[in-house]
Amino acid sequence: MKITNRYYDANKAHHTPQGFINPEPTLHQPGDLRRWQDERKKLGLPKPPQEGYEQFNQRWWQAADLGGNQDSVWWLGHASLLLRLGGRYVLIDPVLSPRASPVNFYGPKRKTPPPLTVQQLPAVDVVLISHNHYDHLDRCTIRELTKRFREITFVVPLGLKRWFSHYPAKRVVELDWWESLVLDDMTLHATPARHWSMRTPWDRNRSLWCGWVIHHPALRFYFSGDSGYSEKLVDIGTRLGPLDMAALPIGAYAPRWFMQEQHMDPQQSVMLYQQLNSPQVIPIHWGVFELADESLDEPPQQLGEALKTAGIEQHRFHPVKIGARIDLDTNS
Repeated sequence: MKITNRYYDANKAHHTPQGFINPEPTLHQPGDLRRWQDERKKLGLPKPPQEGYEQFNQRWWQAADLGGNQDSVWWLGHASLLLRLGGRYVLIDPVLSPRASPVNFYGPKRKTPPPLTVQQLPAVDVVLISHNHYDHLDRCTIRELTKRFREITFVVPLGLKRWFSHYPAKRVVELDWWESLVLDDMTLHATPARHWSMRTPWDRNRSLWCGWVIHHPALRFYFSGDSGYSEKLVDIGTRLGPLDMAALPIGAYAPRWFMQEQHMDPQQSVMLYQQLNSPQVIPIHWGVFELADESLDEPPQQLGEALKTAGIEQHRFHPVKIGARIDLDTNS
C-alpha cells in the first residue's frame, strides 16, 4: 500500500498510510448521509426556536465587552473562544463570517451575529485550530487576522500547516495528539477527539482533528473541539488535569443515529463533565449555525434535563450568552 500520509507512524492507532482515523469502531453505513438528508427535508428540520429567531437573539446574544485587564474567557459563539491570560490573547477556532461555507452565497448561515469583529479584537498572540471544517476554520476570518496581526502563532493538528501557506502567517506549528508547544509561560497540548476532517471532496481525513488543553499559571483550560463521546476523552483529565475550566459541546447532536460518532449530546457532555471532576464549563457548539436537526434553543433545555437526570443540583455547567465573558479572578 502506497503511503501518502507523510506523518504516518504505524505505532499510532489514529494514523493510517493515507491519513488519520478514529480508533473507535465506526457505526455508519453507506447511504447514511443521504438517509439523514432525506429525513431532514421530509420533516422540515430544524424547526425555528420556540419564540422565534429574534427572541432567541435577545435571550442569548450580547456584544463582547473586552474592557479591563483581568484574566478572562469570552464565548464568541459556536466553538469560537477568546482567552486573556497574563495580558496575552488566545483565539480558538475563530469563525466570525456570515456563513460556515467555502462560498459566501450558500451553506450554513449564522442565525446570531458575531459578538465582535476582527477589527475589534485586541492584539492576538496565538490561534488554536481544532480541525478543518468550515465552522471551525474560516478563511475570511483567518485572512483578516493574518493581515492585521502579522506575528500570530497558529497551532494546528497534523496536516493543516500547508493550508496556511495562502495567508501571510509567519509561524504555523503542527502537533499530533499528546504533543505540546511551550510559549513563554503557556503550554499548549493537542488532545484526542473523535471526529473527522474534510475541506474538499478529495481530502477526507488527510489532516488530523484534535482538542486543546492550555496550561497557564492562571488557568488550566480544556477545549474539546468537535468530538463524539469516547472514553479516551477521560484520559485528558487524568493526564493533563486537574482542569479549572472546560469548553464542552452541547449542540449539533440530532439525530443521534447519525451524529453520535462526531458530536456529543448534552447528556454525554454532562457525563464527561463528571468524569473530568466537574470543572467550570462553558457550553459551546450551539446557538449560531443550524448544522443538525435540533432547534437552536433545544441544547440548553436538554442540558438542564441532563443535569437533572444525573441528579446534579449544584454544578458549574451553565449556558452563557454569545459574547459573554467569564472573569477568572471572580469566577463569575
